[in-house]
Amino acid sequence: MSNKRPAITIEATPEGCCEPLDSGALSEDDAEYAATLFKALADPVRLRLFSRVASHPAGEACVCDISDVGVSQPTVSHHLKKLREAGLLTSERRGTWIYYRVAPQPVATMSALLALGS
Repeated sequence: MSNKRPAITIEATPEGCCEPLDSGALSEDDAEYAATLFKALADPVRLRLFSRVASHPAGEACVCDISDVGVSQPTVSHHLKKLREAGLLTSERRGTWIYYRVAPQPVATMSALLALGS
């Protein structure tokens, strides 16, 4: 699979929330992209790490602040890499530490997909 992410069309409302994608069925590329996002979060450790980054008061989290999820440090690094590869997290190295942020567009895409039919 290529690193290029297809753009799933999401229109923001004045309140900043996303409209559901009820204008038609997903294209094959959009479905592949959305599945990649959901697959990345389908692991309990990844979901916990993602949640810790998303809920961190500073809006970003150092790996040293979120790594206590009951697995070894190499396993934490593996899961964070999978979240980055899926496009759900961005990262920035500062000295010896890596800081993570939630990427807003993929989260908006998943939110809009989950809002379908509601």
